[in-house]
Amino acid sequence: MEKPNYFIFPISPHHLNASPSKIHSTLFTKHPSFIYFPQDARLRFSMKIKPECVPCLLKRIIFETEQSTQDKKRRTQAVQKACKILSELYDPNKGSAPIATAVHKIVYETLQDKDPYKKLKQESNRVATSLIPKVERLTSQSKTPLKTAMICSIVGNIMDFGIEGSSTYPKMLSENFKKNMQEDLGYDDYKKAEQLLRNAHHVILFTDNCGEIVFDKILCREIKKFNTDIFLTVVVKGEPIISDATMDDANDIKLHEVADEILTTGCFTIGVDFKKLPKDTENRLQHADVIICKGMANYEAFSDTPYKPILYLLRTKCTAIATSMKIPLNKNVIKVYT
Repeated sequence: MEKPNYFIFPISPHHLNASPSKIHSTLFTKHPSFIYFPQDARLRFSMKIKPECVPCLLKRIIFETEQSTQDKKRRTQAVQKACKILSELYDPNKGSAPIATAVHKIVYETLQDKDPYKKLKQESNRVATSLIPKVERLTSQSKTPLKTAMICSIVGNIMDFGIEGSSTYPKMLSENFKKNMQEDLGYDDYKKAEQLLRNAHHVILFTDNCGEIVFDKILCREIKKFNTDIFLTVVVKGEPIISDATMDDANDIKLHEVADEILTTGCFTIGVDFKKLPKDTENRLQHADVIICKGMANYEAFSDTPYKPILYLLRTKCTAIATSMKIPLNKNVIKVYT
């Protein structure tokens, strides 16, 4: 008998919204902790690569070659290889995150540089740390400190480099902090987020960039204060990739002071590669009552899965993400998917 074309997500059934209007029960069968989805079922969740993703990705590639080396020949080789693999992998039916991961991987290998953003990440954390007194003051004076911490964390999401709508240098965070805070939220699901967190026992938070992880620490503290019963797991990248935070960055800012545990994605990846998640991270994800995703790359990755409920905290820095989320460009976003 011919096997159906299935893909597998090792998740608990409660992550699915089994409403007939969302997912008809005939789309899946259950077996222990696994749910098997036909490939066609993925389409309604997925953030696929868009034509506008191509120049954005290549712009970032050029940026990271410039951060890595002054050797123009090596820079050229890296860009050439990036263009080649992108032309081979580009498919509007595929997710953007795994394609971007493959492109960055070949560039890092060509540059022979495991962390071309290292100095930028260190400076980003330094700049964000200098803003802690402001963030603490805003949070302590707020009637809804958790919401304020979320907004500050989202404003920190501007700490991204080499793409439109983000920082061109770390100090931009401090230069534009007041203005970005005054923008408030372009999409506000805070009441839904508050309700989810009030009833949660296990929460997992997937971090994004350096710099903003400093504000994430304050957010984690406020989550724990809001609901003292929450066991909070924070996930950072398993290996350096673009400006994303790793375990070294988490240790540098003493993130363990506010998180119950810190785990990793286990590999070199944009967003999350669910096939390569370490067992402990996978287990926490399976049993999470709430999944918090910081930044666009995590949105790209999780939109290709049926994991729910998810609380997205991000800034819509590109048209592809903004269009997918049905939110205007360059907006601070708290959005819940249930």
